[in-house]
Amino acid sequence: MIVAVVSGLGFGLSLIVAIGAQNAFVLRQGLRREYVAAIVLVCTASDAVLISAGVGGLGALVEAAPVILTVARLAGAAFLLGYAVLAARRALRPGALTATVGGAAAAAPAVLASCLALTWLNPHVYLDTVVLVGSVASAHGSLRWWFGLGAAIGSAIWFSALGFGARLLSPLAHRRTTWRVLDAGIALIMLGSATTLLLGLR
Repeated sequence: MIVAVVSGLGFGLSLIVAIGAQNAFVLRQGLRREYVAAIVLVCTASDAVLISAGVGGLGALVEAAPVILTVARLAGAAFLLGYAVLAARRALRPGALTATVGGAAAAAPAVLASCLALTWLNPHVYLDTVVLVGSVASAHGSLRWWFGLGAAIGSAIWFSALGFGARLLSPLAHRRTTWRVLDAGIALIMLGSATTLLLGLR
């Protein structure tokens, strides 16, 4: 159980800790100290719902048709290997996560609407949470929900750290070395997860 939770935590963090629109938005609002709690809650709750859908839906399909597990593992492993390659390329050519600070405070409805749009209208969110987390969780069998819990905890930790710790993280976020190390770690985690999926086909 503990291994499944920790595995889910590591996998969830490896998916979410990357330079992207949603993370840049959370960082920006954290730097501005605008509606940080609400934004962190929306992002965390959204991920929890999507992860639950992935773990529950895929788990039910696998029980009804075991062949789906094989297909899911192959598809998941292929994507993870591709993701690992992209992360490795980012590590070799790191960017910097920037956020604009200053200006008048935006209205809460507009800010929350932007947060919801960045979360629910982003196809990569569905690919990461529903498809990838669901497929990797299925490899844990009866412990898949513990894996999903770990992934959800990873989301909560990341969004809380990014939003509430933005002022502390911002100096590091602007340095290429930070993202070089981070993306290198993500590449290794993705490679390890893909290997686990492929070994499960035996």
